[in-house]
Order: sequence, then structure tokens, then C-alpha cells
Amino acid sequence: MLSTTNPSLTLYLAAPRGFCAGVYRAIKIVEQTLECYGRPVYVRHEIVHNRFVVDSLKKQGAVFVEELHEIPDDGRPVIFSAHGVAKAVPNMAKKRRMFFIDATCPLVSKVHKEAEYHFQQGHNIVLIGHSGHPEVIGTMGQLPDGAVSLIETIEDARQWRPQTPAPVAFITQTTLSVGDTHDIIAILRQRFPDLIEPPREDICYATTNRQQAVQAIARRCEALIVVGSPNSSNSRRLVEVALKTGCAMAHLVERAGDIPFADYAEISTLGITAGASAPEVLVEEVIAAVQARFNVTTETVITARETISFKLPRVLRSSAET
Repeated sequence: MLSTTNPSLTLYLAAPRGFCAGVYRAIKIVEQTLECYGRPVYVRHEIVHNRFVVDSLKKQGAVFVEELHEIPDDGRPVIFSAHGVAKAVPNMAKKRRMFFIDATCPLVSKVHKEAEYHFQQGHNIVLIGHSGHPEVIGTMGQLPDGAVSLIETIEDARQWRPQTPAPVAFITQTTLSVGDTHDIIAILRQRFPDLIEPPREDICYATTNRQQAVQAIARRCEALIVVGSPNSSNSRRLVEVALKTGCAMAHLVERAGDIPFADYAEISTLGITAGASAPEVLVEEVIAAVQARFNVTTETVITARETISFKLPRVLRSSAET
């Protein structure tokens, strides 16, 4: 029964939202490795950018480190995160005879292969992405220093100069704003008519789908909540997309306790989505917090249905199937 004291609120739930196939695979790799080999299992960098997920895996026996030198030579499994790593990382692991499992998202690995191909062809390589992001570090680290030029903004695209007369090819980080990236690509196309583009767009299906889902509800909402971590690139992009699409307020929250309810005192419409590394349990927590303060009518807005899945590494497949 609806409360007679709480204000009414229409809640728009974006779909798809939350976990993508690459995130689900990466988490499953850690869980399956723990099941097969026991604890501890070492994980280089956060397996995905979500504190709740990381803390949950810690409780199961995962030990998170930033670099390989933090891991003792005890023969325990080592997992590389979904964001991908520079070639120097597995090379060092091999040198130390570590047993390592690569949880890099297959769609990130696709970009790595594109970078290697362009390098072999002698192309000038441009990577559109955000400096310092683990995925960008990993992609640039597939090739020798200086082989890839990073472009972050439209101004970068205007100012960048190729190192050689060879053709220019671009690749991108998989979790960028679709609109912003297309603007940068437009500048590159204008400057380099023979620009070599990826056979298929590098921004991943999940990033695109979640941004389109936000666009579908943003104009209908006075405020929008993105459930995700501050260091999650795709989650931050969802906030930006909501604001650019016309939503007056958009907030990134990790947990229900972070919701700025004081800002929502006068609203009657609210949207909720989640970044690709945020589990649905956190969305449910946020919905429950909203329902405790409003008389909520819920509408799910579906813009795409996702059926993609990725296989586990071969070393884990037989145990996962039994």
C-alpha cells in the first residue's frame, strides 16, 4: 500500500544496465580460480572497477596487488584484470615462472591486436582514450614507447602531427563517451582523408548500449542516479551523457548511502542506471532506499537486449563445466 505522507515519484530504470559480459567473465575467472586452486589467489589491479565486487572477492580469498613485485614466489595463481596489461607484465610473470591467468576482456584484446597490426604495417597509430586509465596503459604497452600517440580531446585531434608520412590509423579505449569519441574521429577524418579505422567500432557494445539507455530516459527525469565507482570510466561517462542529453541532475553513487536525497526534495521523476562493473544487488539497494522515501511507480525502459557471453580461459573451462 502506498504511503499517504511520502511524495510520489516515477522511477525510470534503464535497461540494459550493470554487468557486461567482460565483467561477468573476469569475476567468474577469479571465483573459478579460487574454487580450483584454493586461496590465496593474487589479482593484479582491481579485477573490475567496483569496490563492492573487489571486497566480495577479498572475502573469498583473493589478494589484490598493484604490481607483480608484491607477489611472493609461492606458486599461487596470479590473475590480470579485465582492463588488460602491458606486454611487460606477462613477460615478467613468465620470467618469474608464475602461473598466471589473463582476465582481459576479449573486446580489449581485440584493440590490442589492432594496435599490433598497425605497428607491423608501419602506420602512425592514434589511441583515443583517457591518460592513466589501466586500459589505455595496457593498450599503449603492447608496443614500444612512442609507437602510439594518445588523443584525449578534440583539441588534441586538431593539434596532433604524425611522426612519419605513413598512413594514420586510430584505435580507441572501449569505455568512452560515444558522442565525444565520434566528434574526435570526425576531426581526424577531416584532417586525414585516408584515415584507417577499426573494422568494427572499438567502443564496446555494453558501453554503447548503456549510454543509449540513459539517453532514452534522461529527458524524462529531473535527476538520474548512476550506480558505479568513481574510478569506473564507463560509469562516469553515463553521468556525462545524462547531463548532455538534458537531465538537470546526474549523480554517481557507489551505495545507497551516497544518494544526495536533499537534492531530490522537489523532484517527481528519477532515473536509475548502473555502470558495467556495478552488480545488480547495488541497484536494488538504491531502489529500496528511494522506495523508503517516496511513493514509487516504476517503469523499466528497455532499449536493447544483450545475449553476449565470453568463454573462460581454457585452463578453467573443464572445472566450470563439471
